[in-house]
Amino acid sequence: MTTPPAPKLLSPQEWETLFEDYNHGRLHRWSSSDYSGPTIVDLALTSLLRKDFSLQLKLHLLIFLEEHSRSLFASPSSLSRLLETLRLVIQSPNLNDAVSLSFSLKEQFLISTTSVFIVRVTAPANDLVESLEGLVELLLTIINRPNHGIDRQIRAIACECLRELELAFPCLLSEIAACFWAICQNERTHAAQSYILLLAAVMHSIVVHGKAPNVSVLNTSTQLIPFKVPHILAENDNKNDNDVVVAVGDDDEKNAAITSSNLKDMIVRYKEFRRVISFLLEWRQYLTPGGVLEFMRMTMPVANALELQASLLKVQFSGLIYTFDPLLSHAYLGMYLRFLDSFDGQDMEIANRLVLQSKELSFSSQNNVVFRLLSVHWLLGLIRFVVSRDVRKKRSFVDMMNLSFYPAIFDPLALKSLKLDLAAYCSVLVNYLGTLKKNAIVGTMNVEVGSEVSVVKLLDDGLMCVSGFKWLPPWSTETAVAFRTFHKFLVGASSHFESNESDSSSNRSHMDSPIFCTVQSMLIESTLKFQGLVPLIVSFIDRLLGCYKHCCVGEWLLETFNESFLPKLKIDYKLGSYFPILERISLNDKVSPIGLLELLGKFMVVLIKEHGPDTGLKSWCQGSKVLGICRTMLMHHHSSSLFLGLSRLLAFTCLYFPDLEVRDQARTYLRMLICIPGKKLQDLLNIGEQLPGISPSTHSSSFFIQSPGHHDVKKSRNILSYIHLERTVPLLVRQSWSLSLPVIFNDDKHSLESFEDDKPTAEAKELDRISSTDIVSDINMISQLQEPLRVMDSKVSEIVGILRKHFSSIPDFRHFPGLKIQIPCGLRFNSELFNHLLGTNLSTDGCGVDSLPAIYATVLKFTSSAPYGSIPSYHIPFLLAQPAEKDYSFSQTNSLEIVPIKNGFAEEKRFRAHVMIELEPQEPQPGLIDVYIQTNAENGLIIRGQLHSVNVGIEDMFLKAIVPEDLPKDAVPNYFLDLFNALWEACGTSSCTGRETFVLKGGKGVAAINGTQSVKLLEVPFVSLIQAVERFLAPFVVSVTGETLINIVKGGEIIKDVAWEVLDPDSTSEVLNPDARLDGGPLYIQYMDDENDNRAPVQIARKNMGSFLVLIFLPPRFHLLFKMEVCDVSTLVRVRTDHWPCLAYVDEFLEALFIV
Repeated sequence: MTTPPAPKLLSPQEWETLFEDYNHGRLHRWSSSDYSGPTIVDLALTSLLRKDFSLQLKLHLLIFLEEHSRSLFASPSSLSRLLETLRLVIQSPNLNDAVSLSFSLKEQFLISTTSVFIVRVTAPANDLVESLEGLVELLLTIINRPNHGIDRQIRAIACECLRELELAFPCLLSEIAACFWAICQNERTHAAQSYILLLAAVMHSIVVHGKAPNVSVLNTSTQLIPFKVPHILAENDNKNDNDVVVAVGDDDEKNAAITSSNLKDMIVRYKEFRRVISFLLEWRQYLTPGGVLEFMRMTMPVANALELQASLLKVQFSGLIYTFDPLLSHAYLGMYLRFLDSFDGQDMEIANRLVLQSKELSFSSQNNVVFRLLSVHWLLGLIRFVVSRDVRKKRSFVDMMNLSFYPAIFDPLALKSLKLDLAAYCSVLVNYLGTLKKNAIVGTMNVEVGSEVSVVKLLDDGLMCVSGFKWLPPWSTETAVAFRTFHKFLVGASSHFESNESDSSSNRSHMDSPIFCTVQSMLIESTLKFQGLVPLIVSFIDRLLGCYKHCCVGEWLLETFNESFLPKLKIDYKLGSYFPILERISLNDKVSPIGLLELLGKFMVVLIKEHGPDTGLKSWCQGSKVLGICRTMLMHHHSSSLFLGLSRLLAFTCLYFPDLEVRDQARTYLRMLICIPGKKLQDLLNIGEQLPGISPSTHSSSFFIQSPGHHDVKKSRNILSYIHLERTVPLLVRQSWSLSLPVIFNDDKHSLESFEDDKPTAEAKELDRISSTDIVSDINMISQLQEPLRVMDSKVSEIVGILRKHFSSIPDFRHFPGLKIQIPCGLRFNSELFNHLLGTNLSTDGCGVDSLPAIYATVLKFTSSAPYGSIPSYHIPFLLAQPAEKDYSFSQTNSLEIVPIKNGFAEEKRFRAHVMIELEPQEPQPGLIDVYIQTNAENGLIIRGQLHSVNVGIEDMFLKAIVPEDLPKDAVPNYFLDLFNALWEACGTSSCTGRETFVLKGGKGVAAINGTQSVKLLEVPFVSLIQAVERFLAPFVVSVTGETLINIVKGGEIIKDVAWEVLDPDSTSEVLNPDARLDGGPLYIQYMDDENDNRAPVQIARKNMGSFLVLIFLPPRFHLLFKMEVCDVSTLVRVRTDHWPCLAYVDEFLEALFIV
């Protein structure tokens, strides 16, 4: 049977790839469920023995195994394989060996193996105890060669590995402590420190943990090898395998006290332990500073448990404080804290020594800063510790600080910061001494107080070392240190651990203290001189406001800035650099906004006065920032407290600020301040603050940001049925149909739109190729060749001139903005039905408008199939619901204006939003406007859908004729009369204008008049007719004829500025013949031969009182003319127009005048 081939080993490059994959979590590339070859541990251990691998790669392999020991060494066999490889490496020779091993590899192998065993072996009593015993036995074999010079470093590493195992498994080596003592007595190389620390660790475990109190440290009969785990340790671990290993130093005093009582019962063991400790203390002078620190950490609990005299320890280690090594000083201070009674009375001596060390410059420059920093740390901790034990020593420390502890100018910045912290703590002691002094004066206490140190002097003298913070950039470290000192001095006396019962009184006394007044005056003066400190002031205030204990200090500081800082500011463009402070003042509702509003008002006046071509975007930028502060005040202050000042500021900005965007934004704020109640206004403004990822903006569009919500199609459809958009002025005729005829003729003269662009003829195009001199000489002749010659009399020429002047004022909507008509509407919705469908209940706790629902950021969009052009959308920031009838009582108490509505009920204006629909008709035609709404409810629901359509009637198209710009005002009535007569002649059946065309405004288009006429008999009394004309047609009346009619109309004083014409009396009394044919009337079609004989005569009129001449302009360029011949019982209306489709709506309109 053949043996399988040896597995392929990994190359160095493959190992580097594996390291990288493991470090980045790509383990799937090196693992497989059906893989049966050697594991990564086997491959790594085999590679460690290869000669062709470099030492650096082998060290990386060991570190890799150590870092991933939990996943790689999952089985006991892998640990056994690791231990076998370690034995092979340790036993191999060092020079010219076959596997090329060195001391550095052996040392790292020992460290990594020990680390793997400590991680994997949770308790010595489990199934891995055999491997642990093998590792300890190997380490004991290495160290059991004292004074062997060649491998002394490896022996020292082995001792450190054993010490780590002892720390991980206390009392593991307790039974062989006597062997360690014997070895330590024989060792004389520099590795002796590791032996001494190992013996100290074993003694520390025995005394502190107390698991082996019966162990004898003088019994040399115990052998190192073979090693077995102590039975006591195994039994304790079997009771609870999951116990967490206690770190060294945890509950040392408690455990040592218990063990000490047990050892006293065993006098022999007690003396042995004292003897060993005495031996260890003699070795202190041979240890390095790091070794001394570790040695004292382990021997101090043991010495305390064995009740060694503290004076002996004090003498033994008293010289450590006078060295210039930080580790030795730290070890001495640790001993001082453990044996306080032995060092009684030496507190000031130690403190003076630390002060001297913090100033000492004689020792190494590398350790200079570090040691001085540690000295200050130790001094601060020492003062706090001593003062907490003895309050009477506060004065001594204050005197010492006053004399010798101010930071120097050339001290490192970190050292300055710590010394300033110490000065701030001393200010707390000074305040305490000041309180004692006051009490001593009034006789409440009999305490000797001799310190005359001032807290203000401490601050002033301390800040001398960082005085450059005023002119240094805000991001400089020195500036940060200065403001850190300000904070320490301000809040030093106010601890977070004080009870809340005395907060108000202590805070009040703190605000009145000299240090608070000094700090606030320094901050105000520095900020006025150096604008770069503004960001730091803001951060400083934010830090105070963010603390629940010191927020009152921040509020008092803001109030001080509001009272003392704002009046001193110079009002110019540089004021914008102080806006962050003004923003914080506006954020706090406990600071009055009156002073801030006055400052902003003066600043806006300066911006308006200094605005010019050189200011650029400064006005827009500063104005937007001012409005941003106004928005902040609206969000955090009650509307009543700032309504007067803020409304004046916003109104002034709307009227006079030079930037259009700022004016519009101020107008929006002003409208919301006036219309929206305070609570709902704050909720609306907070929408932008609550959006994730969107920073608050001062731009006006922030009002229309869609709030984060959801859209329910079914619920939106139901809610939309209770949102109404209604016309403010109802139509006279609710037109349910519209006449729209397609253009079916190619000939322009038959087209409904009888105007076109003025196109050049062929002759004109030919002239473009002729020289400019020929064009100038023959231009008149060429223009006359474009159309045949016509002969006009003076009357026709006058009519054509009037019409040309009129049409030259009409814009051509195809090239210029056309004439617009406006339809006023109102948007409203019912509160009770709205809440019912929305699924919310009306608040019974609220009163007034706060209990009503509202909709926000409403957008109305309009479309129409009629030729009205593009209809702009309309935006409504806020709308309150119309309250139910039973809730109208509270609206009357608010003294709001009640507007009568024509449909029979009263409604408040604020519950109805005004909506203006603007149309640009391309043909005077009635139609329907489809309305689409998108809005937001208070609960985040997005309401989107279509509302009821809005009707557009023929009367919406009625406009007054355009007046030429150069026409005097007093000549307008006569001009309208002449225009009416000219259009009346041009629209007749026998038009005198013929094929005359008229150029529109801009000269790009021409129009022709194709007139038609009709007649309408209204059988109504003259009184009703005059009232209807005065009510509906008064703006369009251009002339009134007849003395009787003129007298009646003038008495009403409604129709004004028209031409009054008094006709011949004979003509007014003429009775028309009933059988006379109406000249120019419509054709009458006979359906029967004898129809004329059997038809009853119609009584047209009995007495002619006069006439109304009505001129109506129909956009984009058409006209509607009424000549209303008024009689006592009936009126004959002659109608002429240049747009014949509108005649389809005239009859219903004239009849509706008397129905309303």
